[in-house]
Amino acid sequence: MTTATIPPKLSALDRYLAVWIGVAMAAGLLLGRAIPGLNTALDRVQVDGVSVPIALGLLIMMYPVLAKVRYDRLDTVIGDRRLLVSSLALNWIVGPALMFTLAWTFLPDLPEYRTGLIIVGLARCIAMVIVWNDLACGDREATAVLVAINSLFQVVMFAVLGWFYLDVLPGWLGLTQTTIATSPWQIAKSVLIFLGLPLLAGFLTRHYGERAKGRQWYEETFLPRISPWALYGLLFTIVLLFAMQGEQITSKPLDVARIAVPLLLYFVIMWGVGFGVGAAIGLGYRRTVAMAMTAAGNNFELAIAVAIGTYGIASGQALAGVVGPLIEVPILVGLAYFSLTLRKRFRSAA
Repeated sequence: MTTATIPPKLSALDRYLAVWIGVAMAAGLLLGRAIPGLNTALDRVQVDGVSVPIALGLLIMMYPVLAKVRYDRLDTVIGDRRLLVSSLALNWIVGPALMFTLAWTFLPDLPEYRTGLIIVGLARCIAMVIVWNDLACGDREATAVLVAINSLFQVVMFAVLGWFYLDVLPGWLGLTQTTIATSPWQIAKSVLIFLGLPLLAGFLTRHYGERAKGRQWYEETFLPRISPWALYGLLFTIVLLFAMQGEQITSKPLDVARIAVPLLLYFVIMWGVGFGVGAAIGLGYRRTVAMAMTAAGNNFELAIAVAIGTYGIASGQALAGVVGPLIEVPILVGLAYFSLTLRKRFRSAA
């Protein structure tokens, strides 16, 4: 990647984000190894099963991006049936089926890790995808709508698809069956906290900010001040995640490598299919990016919470869930920058 592929308006924080993310991951892993019991201490700081430190990082990360959304433009996205139908098919048919296939192909002898990967595939992204889309200059309004729709489907479909892919389908294929224990409230709680709160805050900030001082002040003065906090929140969350599981990750490098291979393929394939479909049906660059990123991203917060709640914090399923963001973060950051190199083709085609 060269600096020529990055828009000149990017700040130093944005431009070298891949470096900061690498540093944050390394710092988290080192903290997890250097401070005995850190993961247990962090895990205890929770309210009703929700990790307070992780929630804080995600809320800080998502608020500035959702404050940038122009909510008066959402109706144009909702009316785009090609975008909505394609995104739903990618997220709720293609994504879970692909992860099921990859998990059984690469981890047939490791049932705990395999189950953890399938759970990751069922948890569609509602948080970090907003940051990835912003890095790639995708359509913020489209991403907000797709994330909201995914959230509603998640409440209804997560447990159903978990039952199908862990119990029913393996039974049909003569494979080992397992179960998953989760409740609609647990999923709805994740959606309300990690999407509902920052979405409401972003909407109210724009509404009252523009009413008080006008759109020009809001977008040219206020937004630049709060924008860096999205990446501060992202880096803080990454440090916490890897600190909580640093010992497990560093003590089982071969297991992590085996889990990483299907995850790497999953993220790249889902992004590629999403981008290809968007280009093929003529969505334009910004909405194509929004669809590709929402198809590739996953709700690791929910996946890890379900894995820990069902199988325990030291389980293989929980480790597979934690390896998810270990692979997703650098891969989707790379794909965000790669998307920018493809933008010229959309312009020339137009």
